[in-house]
Amino acid sequence: MHEADEAQRYLVVVNDEEQYSVWPDGQPVPAGWTGDGFAGSREDCLEHIGQVWTDLRPRSVRLQAQGTR
Repeated sequence: MHEADEAQRYLVVVNDEEQYSVWPDGQPVPAGWTGDGFAGSREDCLEHIGQVWTDLRPRSVRLQAQGTR
């Protein structure tokens, strides 16, 4: 990893389909995404995502599989 990446702070963002990503802190979050309240190094953010995003299927697919919408 580059030194600049280690110094950069990131936010964990989530969309309406409950899919997660990392986004550079200080940059406007793209439309359709919101912060989930976690921020830190890229590595810390990816670790957080690994803990909270346990079912990688989009929300709509999970609901359809459950028979609800």
